[in-house]
Amino acid sequence: MANIAKKVSWSSRAEESGVAGERTPLFNGSEQPRLSRQVQLASMVGYMSLTAVPSAPVTICVYHEALKNRSNHNHLNLYFTEIFYYSCVSFQSLDYDNIENQLFLEEERRMSYMGFRCLEISRWVVCGLIGFLTGLIACFIDIAVEELAGIKYQVVKQNIEKFTEVGGLSISLILWAVLNSSIVMLGAIIVAFFEPIAAGSGIPQIKCYLNGVKIPRVVRLKTLVVKVCGVICSVVGGLAVGKEGPMIHSGAVVAAGVSQGRSTSLKRDFKIFEYFRRDTEKRDFVSAGAAAGVSAAFGAPVGGVLFALEEGASFWNQMLTWRIFFASMISTFTLNFFLSIYHKNPGDLSNPGLINFGRFESDSVAYNLYEIPLFIMMGAIGGLLGALFNLLNYWLTIFRIRYVHRPCLQVMEAMLVAAVTATVSFTMIYFSNDCQPLGPEHTEEYPLQLFCADGEYNSMATAFFNTPERSVRSLFHNQPGTYNPLTLGLFTLTYFFLACWTYGLAVSAGVFIPSLLIGAAWGRLFGILLASITSSGSIWADPGKYALIGAAAQLGGIVRMTLSLTVIMVEATGNVTYGLPIMLVLMTAKIVGDYFVEGLYDIHIKLQSVPFLHLEAPATSHWLTAREVMGSPVTCLNRIEKVGTIVDILSNTSTNHNGFPVVVQPAKLCGLILRSQLIVLLKHKVFVELARSRLTQRKLQLKDFRDAYPRFPPIQSIHVSQDERECMMDLTEFMNATPYTVPQETSLPRVFKLFRALGLRHLVVVDDENRVVGLVTRKDLARYHLGKHGLEELQVAQT
Repeated sequence: MANIAKKVSWSSRAEESGVAGERTPLFNGSEQPRLSRQVQLASMVGYMSLTAVPSAPVTICVYHEALKNRSNHNHLNLYFTEIFYYSCVSFQSLDYDNIENQLFLEEERRMSYMGFRCLEISRWVVCGLIGFLTGLIACFIDIAVEELAGIKYQVVKQNIEKFTEVGGLSISLILWAVLNSSIVMLGAIIVAFFEPIAAGSGIPQIKCYLNGVKIPRVVRLKTLVVKVCGVICSVVGGLAVGKEGPMIHSGAVVAAGVSQGRSTSLKRDFKIFEYFRRDTEKRDFVSAGAAAGVSAAFGAPVGGVLFALEEGASFWNQMLTWRIFFASMISTFTLNFFLSIYHKNPGDLSNPGLINFGRFESDSVAYNLYEIPLFIMMGAIGGLLGALFNLLNYWLTIFRIRYVHRPCLQVMEAMLVAAVTATVSFTMIYFSNDCQPLGPEHTEEYPLQLFCADGEYNSMATAFFNTPERSVRSLFHNQPGTYNPLTLGLFTLTYFFLACWTYGLAVSAGVFIPSLLIGAAWGRLFGILLASITSSGSIWADPGKYALIGAAAQLGGIVRMTLSLTVIMVEATGNVTYGLPIMLVLMTAKIVGDYFVEGLYDIHIKLQSVPFLHLEAPATSHWLTAREVMGSPVTCLNRIEKVGTIVDILSNTSTNHNGFPVVVQPAKLCGLILRSQLIVLLKHKVFVELARSRLTQRKLQLKDFRDAYPRFPPIQSIHVSQDERECMMDLTEFMNATPYTVPQETSLPRVFKLFRALGLRHLVVVDDENRVVGLVTRKDLARYHLGKHGLEELQVAQT
């Protein structure tokens, strides 16, 4: 392990395993330091991640082998910044591997062929309900944003028109800023004080959930309500955000709730879909919900499926593909059906989701093969700008962790951003002299004349004084000459920094539409400049296609999506002609962006210190073995164990173990049992002595475990008398008698592949005689990654 660069890590509490806490020496051989609130971050050695701990902040030391010699510090030009890290969360894993104990096997044997067919039909029904409810939520968000934003812009527009003639436009500026700040304040308050997990788009959290990490409160009903209300306030409040990203999180929450047939928040059980009350089934439905959210946002059912496959789900099968596609289709149809009724055009289902890109007709904006190198160059520009966006947002997030950690400060920051956004927008419109004729076919929703002549409108206002979705559409489809280069350049520059500042606020907001808007602006500018510097400008006559390519390049450079984003853009624009250039642009943007920094979602996953497992183990890790990465020693239970011993182990506040190998003497493995199972057994007092003394003993069933899922009661809530502590508990019937095991000499990539592919939570390490010697958990694997200094380890820190 000597040539592994060591960094900081999770917590010494082996939350996932039965590994007894032990004092781990630091790299300098000393014992662990006292509890501290300081986190040291190497700010000039490339990308670093922060660490979340279960109960309190700890001292975290970023360390590289090259730093052992302190004389090298100046030579390496390393600067350390101390930050306070207050986001203390303990992440647990989800049980994506079915627990094949005797109860499970007996239930499966009793189920008939018709029973299995009914379960399959139920899965399709659940996916249909997920799509329907997700479409309804999307429709509600769209109508609410359109109505409320319309009222706000009309009020501000009338005020500006009034004071343009008589003077005193500063009053209009104040009105706009106050309206924005007030609306955003409401959205920030409900997020910061009531449900912080609803902040942002929610895509990183859903990616982690589908990867097997249990993010606290991520799929609660309260989270959904705050998410929906928060995103409405964010968009109406004029922030540089979109409402499409949060739809993915909303769809996932809907899926998690519907698939369980009950609401733990409302304490209502509808006694349906009880078979699906386990992590494996719930995971598949959450994938369908995320896809339905994408489909509702962009009107792209196929794109939704590919998004769930590329960005979301870590586990996939063929039948899941068709069920997810069904949910996506239902979601799009539901949204478009109700929106057509709202727009008083029933039967017209052509509106493609929340963001209507409009149709690109092949005849008017077709591309030529000699334009492909230009598109690839735009992809490289998008990758560079995306990397810059992500890097700036990363350092901004570090600043927020250090200084803006209290809810009241988070609300104040959101209000400040809203006021600054309104001020910048008003200033840009005020000083712009880009006046365009207001023709009879104009599509501007809220045209501002300001200082333009009669019959003209301010072109800058079309970009700023509008919802982001309408601005994107105008950049795509407005006639050539609608914007002058200076307007597009200034808008790109200002909106880039506004969007970067906005993402990460304590508000519900997405980055999809701001990215598209930034890219569409500089893409259209690219097309205009191209036409001006060439002799045959008519070849590049329509800058709309360059706006489309620029939008794809910018979004791809930020989020690093390829195949799914290609299909989303093709479906949303209704033109398959641009499939090839968009794909080339997105691949180029990803390659260029990945050279500098990771995608935005991956950055925020690391900043939350989530033990996320990628597809493959880090390169150059084959020489590591299971013996070196496992946790040891392990807290094991006997097959017939004393109740008092189990209660003491579960009640131990210094550990939070969730998996316990079950052994028979001498310490030979015979099964594995989870904390949640033990709690249910204690709750129902499944003791050997009580079973013998009762004439009619009700046998525990899987239904008892499913009824307690997912919020298993804490051990402190279960009363065990002193006499009951002396009883014995037989774990034979309830433990997983066939847990996955590996020998001590198994290489890290092989352990990783087995753990990742099977969705395991615990992997037992045994010796040649099948005796338990260690336990590998998610955190044991996630702490290794390939960095700029080779294979790096996130060293365990003691709490």
